[in-house]
Amino acid sequence: MKITDVTLTLFAWEDLPARSFGRHTGRMEGGRSDLGLVTLQTDEGPAGHAFLGSSSRPASLDGASLIKFLKPLVLGQHPLDRERLFAQMSHRVRNTTYRCIGAVDVALWDLAGKVAGLPIHRLLGSSRAAAPAYASSEVLPSKEAYAEEAVRIKGLGFQGYKIHPPAVWQKDIEICRAVRMAVGDDFRVMLDSTWSYQFPEALRVGRVLEELNYYWFEDPLDADDISNYVKLKQKLDIPILATEYSPGGFQSFAPWVIMQATDFLRGDVAVKGGITALVKIAHLAEAFHMNVEVHHGGNSLNNVANLHVILSIPNTEFFEVLLPDATQKYGLVEDIAADKSGLVRVPEGPGLGAKIDFDLIKRKTTAVLK
Repeated sequence: MKITDVTLTLFAWEDLPARSFGRHTGRMEGGRSDLGLVTLQTDEGPAGHAFLGSSSRPASLDGASLIKFLKPLVLGQHPLDRERLFAQMSHRVRNTTYRCIGAVDVALWDLAGKVAGLPIHRLLGSSRAAAPAYASSEVLPSKEAYAEEAVRIKGLGFQGYKIHPPAVWQKDIEICRAVRMAVGDDFRVMLDSTWSYQFPEALRVGRVLEELNYYWFEDPLDADDISNYVKLKQKLDIPILATEYSPGGFQSFAPWVIMQATDFLRGDVAVKGGITALVKIAHLAEAFHMNVEVHHGGNSLNNVANLHVILSIPNTEFFEVLLPDATQKYGLVEDIAADKSGLVRVPEGPGLGAKIDFDLIKRKTTAVLK
């Protein structure tokens, strides 16, 4: 079996709402983005698929580098040689992006599952059938708005609620107090400060979170400020969750573990280079008795790919649902949804198992890169 073609079909994603997730994004205006359907075709019929892009980062920003630099690497290759192909693609990261590498890697895993007639989590070695989901807020206008949303999320059955605050540390503390008061002491709440604090501010916020029994404190400092993460972790009891955008691929996690700069590792198939990379991160964390908490994937198929990994490893707890849903779910006939107990499952079809809405993609196609 050989890969005979790689194409990227760009299709419009319209009517997106305006939103913000913190200081690092600013206010993203509503309107339009685009996704890219990656298709790996083989000489024996089966094709592998993945999505590239998100509501905030159009696939058209990265797509040309996927075709120019990654397509030549995989053409004519056996699609089941994923480890070798992942290593070769990773060496081209100066010419392309981890998002492109991740999209091709996910498509290779989708193809492998179809060849085997098994869902990806079965290929990886299933650990469980479902995972608990938590919901992550966008930046909201007031502490009352956060409290109201947290109560609504709890009522829907989600097993946790994570705050993306305005990133002004005094206001963030007020919001955290209001949310804890609204949901009670028995519901898991987290704070994701989106790399916004200096060390003294992070320490003040962290100590309040400990008083309020928050479940984790995520990304309080700059993504490359590893020395201050070491200091912060030494002074706080609340678990620190960092490394989501730490510079580099999965290898960059080694100093975070060795220096004891974080309690959890963090990643997803988009920002770290695919299913292959995320599994490596999980195994690294497991060797040090750490969890890797998986970040949302930015689009529907990436979220499905993330969930396959989550179901195949023992050292992760949650599946993240980023709000509003309209910025995460697009391009599938049926998307992932939490049940009344806050659990999510993947479809049991081969590969990713998700049904891609090819009719929608055909209607919304803006370009095909070859």
